[in-house]
Amino acid sequence: MPVKIRLQRHGKKGKPYYWIVAADARSKRDGKYLEKLGAYNPNTNPATIELNIDGAVQWLQNGAQPTDTAKAILSHKGALLKNHLAGGVRKGALTEEQAEAKFTTWVEEKESKVGAKVDSLAKAEEEAKAKALEAEKAANEARIAAAAPVVEEEVAEDETPAAEAEASNEEE
Repeated sequence: MPVKIRLQRHGKKGKPYYWIVAADARSKRDGKYLEKLGAYNPNTNPATIELNIDGAVQWLQNGAQPTDTAKAILSHKGALLKNHLAGGVRKGALTEEQAEAKFTTWVEEKESKVGAKVDSLAKAEEEAKAKALEAEKAANEARIAAAAPVVEEEVAEDETPAAEAEASNEEE
């Protein structure tokens, strides 16, 4: 039975949410699957990926073939690297401890890169909010300044007829 590691679409129209599954290659895209390995949400920035790395490695070692998108996700999370290191351990090129050390250092570097991206996105969002607030303050001040002389003129016009009326009363 040929097994594929692929994405199974869920969510609503325009808001996809995917499960990463190991399924028979002959089953439908959203049909039955053998095992759910994780989830992928492309709606967030950066995209959220939850993956059972050990389960994915087990399926890869048993001959499952990932689709192109699933392969990119497995590579991003390190499942392909862990599978590669496990092959090196089987051949005797590495010990189990060396392979685990290489994998953990790779994961830490990857997490720092993702953390840096999240920080930069948050910083850019803060700057955008600050600029929008400054622009809104400037627009409000301009609107107040434009409205203020009109109010003063109306008051001045109201005073002028009253002053003329007083002047005419004094003349009489």
